[in-house]
Amino acid sequence: MKLPRRKFLHLAAGAAALPALSRGARAQAYPSRPVRIMVGFAAGSASDIVARLLGQLLSERLGQPFVVENRPGAGTNLATEAVVRAPADGYALLMVASANSITPTLYDRLNFNFIQDIAPIAGTNSNPYIMVVNPSLPAKTVPEFIAYANANPGKINMATAGPGSTLRMFGELFSMMTGVSLTSVSYRGGSAAFVDLLSGQVQVMFGPLSESIGHIRSGQLRALAVTSPVRSPVLPDVPTVGESVPGYETDTWYGIGAPKNTPAEIIGLVNAEINAGLADAKMKERFADLGGVSFPLSPAEFGKFLAEQTEKWTKVIAFAGIKPE
Repeated sequence: MKLPRRKFLHLAAGAAALPALSRGARAQAYPSRPVRIMVGFAAGSASDIVARLLGQLLSERLGQPFVVENRPGAGTNLATEAVVRAPADGYALLMVASANSITPTLYDRLNFNFIQDIAPIAGTNSNPYIMVVNPSLPAKTVPEFIAYANANPGKINMATAGPGSTLRMFGELFSMMTGVSLTSVSYRGGSAAFVDLLSGQVQVMFGPLSESIGHIRSGQLRALAVTSPVRSPVLPDVPTVGESVPGYETDTWYGIGAPKNTPAEIIGLVNAEINAGLADAKMKERFADLGGVSFPLSPAEFGKFLAEQTEKWTKVIAFAGIKPE
């Protein structure tokens, strides 16, 4: 998800303005030099923004620079492999994102096993998506959309950002759970997908709430439901998909990982500092600017979550027969 330049600069400035939280007296040897946070997406992406917020937070709390290094490409695989191959000493961390639970199944010849080779440290935040349609479509609710799709098989085009994108996966999960047929149309990014959705070239998209809300409020798009487990306070009158499709629940999420065999003391320290920072009002405000909420988890909880997410998307990829382009 690429953020507008103005939004990027606003959030980056906000990261720099985070208060210097008390570090207390620390005798730990770690960190004694700068730490890299590897990001599998380009500067300005949501992952990059979150990484920079966390980098500033950890720098303030631990007294060493936490520097973001962008290695976009191959669905986050370049950044992931760089961390997998790095020494397990805590000085190379991975900005983990939803894509990391998708690519292990989508790409069948990876040089690593994400679940086995990346040690989970902490969850950070999650962002809801929203099911939106062009107003020319007669459906005003999820049940009406399902009925219309069933009555018009093959006539509803769904905008996606490619085979492994969350836009595609969230839509395919909907298809798998409802039985409706949606024709996936791939774009080079979310911005291009919005152009055709607004013009009516495609009829539906499961897109980021933060990027959709302006079009919804202007009446250019119709919101049917949010994908998260609870309604969004930003659009409290819009139901969740799960209210009509029991069990449907998904959103984008982020976290931090490290190479396997990273000492438990380092993992515990970074987890504690991240979770303490997530409780800070300023950090919560920054995540609200991204349209989401904080997502604090222990290393064990985050590891369980990653395994569950990977299993979930493995089933969706098999159902839809998705292959990388």
